[in-house]
Amino acid sequence: MDLARPRKPTLDTVAGVVGVSRATVSNAYNRPDQLSAALRERIMAAALDLGYAGPDPVARSLATRSSAAVGFMLGQPLTAAFSDPAVTVVLDGLASTVDGRDHCLVLMPGNETGGPRPETVARAQADVFVAYSLPDDAPALAAVRARGLPMLVIDQPVLPGTARVEVDDTGGARSAAEHLLLLGHRRFGVLTFALRPGGHSGPVDARRRAEATFRVSRDRLTGFLDVLADAGITDVPVWESGGSRRELGRTGTRWLLEQDPRPTALLCASDELAFGALQAVRDAGLSTPADVSVTGFDDVPDARNAEPPLTTVRQPLAEKGRRAGELALRLLDGESPGGPVRVPVELVRRASTRPPR
Repeated sequence: MDLARPRKPTLDTVAGVVGVSRATVSNAYNRPDQLSAALRERIMAAALDLGYAGPDPVARSLATRSSAAVGFMLGQPLTAAFSDPAVTVVLDGLASTVDGRDHCLVLMPGNETGGPRPETVARAQADVFVAYSLPDDAPALAAVRARGLPMLVIDQPVLPGTARVEVDDTGGARSAAEHLLLLGHRRFGVLTFALRPGGHSGPVDARRRAEATFRVSRDRLTGFLDVLADAGITDVPVWESGGSRRELGRTGTRWLLEQDPRPTALLCASDELAFGALQAVRDAGLSTPADVSVTGFDDVPDARNAEPPLTTVRQPLAEKGRRAGELALRLLDGESPGGPVRVPVELVRRASTRPPR
């Protein structure tokens, strides 16, 4: 044993130096509103001089039976999720709101089931869970319920009695299809992202969309196709992409452009798929919008700088994250979250759409 090694400073050490109680030092870290600014400054200065880093978070969570953490459950692996700017903007809005109250986020990536493994959820040090774009039947949802912890949802699924932040996916998709119809288009192709977990990519029979377990995919596809059907357009090729990534949109668009007759307009379920579509149109020696008009959904930062700038359905991504963060804090405080929160969408017209030749 190294007898010369100095003892690690504790709350009691700081309290003795400052001349206050142990509880007062604890309040300086955990309940600063209980102290005057001058007293808290004295305590923090003494802690810094002593090399005291603050209360042990593990010990604090055991004592309070609270981790002060928000579990964020993704429907995709981290690499796939963070390649989609829509996810990162929402997450940033959520994190900035939660961090403002000294809570932290625990990220739980998804897998082939469309959500984190139930075992991961069962062990996670979190007091409230946020389900972000999980399928209706994700096993992770049952794992949260089994723990009896509060949960809220961003986008999907729709769970009775559960707080939710969402947009009008069907209405937004309808506005994009209506815009192209008003321009005079009658030959369409649709790029949707996965309807069910598993990463399938390929042509899909749109009549089976009711079987989809991803609500957002189902609602956006329904919005596109219902408007076209109302206009008497029912033979619409649809490509399902295994995720919302540019290379997948590029692959799907190549197939759509091979259809006879070739579409003059493409409806894409996300901006990332639309960016891939723009590249595939160029690959085919065609031009957007002269030969093929393209619409997206999300209005991520790159949409206005695309070549050409992308017509898309704007959803307030950062606001979705902030509103979800506010709901999470209310749940942590034991308050009722209230009913579902729906944030508005709007069609943003840019240069990627024009009347057909």
